Amino acid sequence: MNVSRAVFDRAGFLRDEPGILDALRSSADALVIVVREGRARVADDALVTVSPAEVGDGAEWGLLGRDGQGRTILIAAVEPEHDSIDAAPAESWLGVRDTGGMLDAESTEMLVAAVTVASWLRDARFCQKCGAETVLRQGGWSRRCETCEIDIFPRTDPAVIVAVESADGERLLLGANANWRGRMYSCFAGFVEAGESLETTVHREIEEEAGVHLDDVRYISSQPWPYPRSLMIGFRATATDAREARPDGEEIIDVRWCTREEIGSALNGDGPIGLPGPASIARALIIDWYEDQMHTVPITDSGPQ
Repeated sequence: MNVSRAVFDRAGFLRDEPGILDALRSSADALVIVVREGRARVADDALVTVSPAEVGDGAEWGLLGRDGQGRTILIAAVEPEHDSIDAAPAESWLGVRDTGGMLDAESTEMLVAAVTVASWLRDARFCQKCGAETVLRQGGWSRRCETCEIDIFPRTDPAVIVAVESADGERLLLGANANWRGRMYSCFAGFVEAGESLETTVHREIEEEAGVHLDDVRYISSQPWPYPRSLMIGFRATATDAREARPDGEEIIDVRWCTREEIGSALNGDGPIGLPGPASIARALIIDWYEDQMHTVPITDSGPQ
């Protein structure tokens, strides 16, 4: 799995310019991604942008950055019901999970950032310490509580996600979360607790959820995941004893050692299990493991979105 560089310019140098948001909202050249309830409009496999004048009143605004063509992109976080955009077809409003591989890399990165920042813009209007209304700063990337004299920034919650393989590298351990009711199997994941390192979290989560002890923990890649504000940090690891595997019975209702042939079949949509959709790092980790052997067969990756 490749760790890619950013594909759109966040234009951080613009954020501290006085009155930058007001100036950009008045610009005929600025484009806006409107976000409501974690979704943005998509049409013809592309993000829909509008002019600032089309958004109307009541939005929370932020500066997203510049796209590959140098155009300035704003975020407008709106309420679930918003007169100026309600005429858009309901099916055109999509979240990150819905888009899967539909959008190009730049649009995907912009959508994830827009959804994440939009959620924060609407949820962090008041200081959590004193309750005073905060002042938006840095083009929508920070807020200032003038009562407490503190700056507030969008929060990111780190979580690990781990592909666990057998000692011979020929089987992959996946778990069925209770929320999925056995319909899908995935890698194991959990949030980093206070005072934990990433490596400690990997060992703790896998032991808690699957009863397995690990060797050879290694970082693979990461993915921002705006549900609501996670950073998923992907690892691969090797189980010391495959016989230890068992579900915790609460969060994980089943664990299964899958052969390479079973994973290849599931990636092609032919069972025997369901796998996460292509928008997730979980699927990327599974593919990374599957393709790590020279004798694998090609996959079409036609799994669920």
